[in-house]
Amino acid sequence: MKKLALHWKIIIGLVLGIIWALLSSQLGWSEFTVNWIAPFGTIFINLLKLIAVPLVLFSIISGVANIGDPASLGRMGGKTLGAYLLTTILAVGLGLTLVNIIKPGALVDEQSRIDNRISYEIWADAEGYEIKDGINYLKDPTFLERAQKISDLSKSELQDATVSEKMETADKTKDAGPLQPLVDLVPQNFFKALTDNGLMLQIIFFALFFGVCLLFIPNEKSAPVTKLVDSIMEVFLKMVDLVMQAAPFFVFALLAGVVSKMAGDDIGKVWEIFKGLSWYSLTVFAGLMLMIFVIYPLILKLFVKQIPYKGFFKSMSPAQTLAFSTSSSAATLPVTMECVEENLGVDKKVTSFVLPIGATVNMDGTCLYQAVAVVFLAQLHMIDLTLGQQLTIVLTATLASIGSAAVPSAGLVMLIIVLGSVGLNPAWIAIIFPVDRILDMFRTVVNVTGDATVSSIIAKGEGMLHYKEPKSASETFDMDS
Repeated sequence: MKKLALHWKIIIGLVLGIIWALLSSQLGWSEFTVNWIAPFGTIFINLLKLIAVPLVLFSIISGVANIGDPASLGRMGGKTLGAYLLTTILAVGLGLTLVNIIKPGALVDEQSRIDNRISYEIWADAEGYEIKDGINYLKDPTFLERAQKISDLSKSELQDATVSEKMETADKTKDAGPLQPLVDLVPQNFFKALTDNGLMLQIIFFALFFGVCLLFIPNEKSAPVTKLVDSIMEVFLKMVDLVMQAAPFFVFALLAGVVSKMAGDDIGKVWEIFKGLSWYSLTVFAGLMLMIFVIYPLILKLFVKQIPYKGFFKSMSPAQTLAFSTSSSAATLPVTMECVEENLGVDKKVTSFVLPIGATVNMDGTCLYQAVAVVFLAQLHMIDLTLGQQLTIVLTATLASIGSAAVPSAGLVMLIIVLGSVGLNPAWIAIIFPVDRILDMFRTVVNVTGDATVSSIIAKGEGMLHYKEPKSASETFDMDS
């Protein structure tokens, strides 16, 4: 077990968790599972939430500050950030389009979705969140009996919950103007924003503002701050690493708890859960494949005509293979740089500037996955997100991707932020966690392919592209280097 790769350990953990949940449902041990095993899954969620805010703060400041002197950015810097922003918006837009057409969350049976919906409304009231679509199942006497089975609340408490939720919604919306989202973007108290995961956009705003200001002060004064920020960021990345080392055990507890809570003593509901997950996985997979084999080649063809379709993939195959196996843009970066320089003929001046930024700010695959995941989870809980709320997902996923560390499963941490931005329960990531690791591998391939595409476009625009058909891509991928 010691030499087994982490992703295999996680897969074993989730399979054992599902098996345990099935056995506990069959043998009537669901209460034991929920009380004594599931809490460790909650601890896992709490650890991810603990790391999420400081990780975003310091990684964004570090990414912006390490760009260097703003005067040296010039035309290349503007083009690079613009190109990465464009591909990210395209990825999120594609994800939202697919998930709204396929509707994977709506393919689960209605009774399971109603149970999920009631659980969501109880959670929203307890946490003080507004019910997103304005519909309240707890007000309907038909569902009160079912709600009692799901929660420990009595009928009177449930009725009080609906009233308090309604009053809170009225108070929140009464004075809100059309520019309220813009007002909410700027924090009046940075430390207050740090204590609330729901205010992540304010933290991102502060981090961008702080990082840009670092660029405008003398290097001798900014260098110690930048060095401190980089060091702190490394500490939080190590925290992610350590948490992920314990992930197999946490995943076992998480899956055992989630399946036991959702299925109870009815094993038939387990099939419905995984039927929904299979459609969700296919939706994400379809989006990622479209990005790799359709969207990026079309963008490349539009701006860089001399790189042929097959030639591009032949050149990048070593980096894409490594990205798939490591699930890490950062670990793949040296090979990506070598492939882009040697095989695509991009000048080193471009790769040394564009690719490291891309490993931090270009998370197209992660953004697409987040968009699909949030809407899927909303559909699973019978929540109809409006166009405005889906645009909030686009904005939050795009900005959060800047701070999405280039390490395995960092996207899962960022998903917590995106869920919070539209008032949904962050603990729902447990539902999609079983398939996260395999999808993470494909997401990383998308990210690396996007980095190579943008590098080629920038190099073409700067007259620094010297493409020649590679003889063999494997020659670039030197395992001993």
